[in-house]
Amino acid sequence: MEKVFDSVLKTIGKTPMVRLDRLKAAWKLEGTLLAKLENLNPGSSKKDRIALRMIEEAESSGELEPGQPVVELTSGNTGTGLAIVCAVKGYPFIAVMSKGNSMERARMMRALGAEVILVDQAVGSPPGQVSGQDLDLVEERTQKIVQELGAFRADQFRLEGNIRAHEYGTGEEIWEQTEGCLDGFVDFVGTGGSFAGCSKALKKHNPEIRCYLLEPTSCPWLAKREVTNPNHRIQGGGYSRDLPFVDPSLVTEYLTVTDEEAIEGARALAQHEGIFGGFSTGAHVSAAARLLEGQEKGSTLVFLVCDSGLKYVSTDLYL
Repeated sequence: MEKVFDSVLKTIGKTPMVRLDRLKAAWKLEGTLLAKLENLNPGSSKKDRIALRMIEEAESSGELEPGQPVVELTSGNTGTGLAIVCAVKGYPFIAVMSKGNSMERARMMRALGAEVILVDQAVGSPPGQVSGQDLDLVEERTQKIVQELGAFRADQFRLEGNIRAHEYGTGEEIWEQTEGCLDGFVDFVGTGGSFAGCSKALKKHNPEIRCYLLEPTSCPWLAKREVTNPNHRIQGGGYSRDLPFVDPSLVTEYLTVTDEEAIEGARALAQHEGIFGGFSTGAHVSAAARLLEGQEKGSTLVFLVCDSGLKYVSTDLYL
């Protein structure tokens, strides 16, 4: 067993990996699916990693001073990670979030000591479906708050600590846990940080590893295909916007996934493997399964369980 840690921050990362043999059998797949349980981080998501890295790098550079407020827009997961880090380190934290995201996340951030500011959705945006327009409104409010308070902006879409957290953390852990025996990595795009970081780490070890980037079927923006509907139910990504972290040279292929496929994947993962993930995790399951049924038949594919299904109990992801 590990020693007793001096704070919960020391428990971030080094998450376990599980082979999904029961799901593979149920869906009659040929190959191996490996799930890295990022939902077991203290904030129940992969975003704890980037929250810690961004804050520590800002402390080291002097951009973040003792007692200075920290502000960031969030769909809830990065905000939860920042709330944890700021609570331990003594920074006031303000999370700015669209009302289109599940309210469990706002309650969790408040419980962790954060101030949460909820922003109305754009006209015409359905509840529970956050679009790029919704995110633009959140960004506008976030910038105003940063200026008014002289706060540090923990900008997850621009700070390189986002990529480094996954390149030197998550990606290296995947390589070590699989002992290099993997063929592909599948990731739904939010900020692009986990895709870029993990892909860089894995390709550094083996350039032949294939890295698949997922977007919602209705808005394959990065794939440069037609956006038919910017609204979708896969919270935390698919915002129909350019992402500076995503280097096209890392992308083996752009894939899409529907809301229904993401829901089916999440429910199957819970029912067959006892792993309780959210929408984006379900997207990973469905896309990886589709690959094993086709061009990746017989391969070993890895994906992240991005967060916990407990953050979506107010939605119809699980009925």
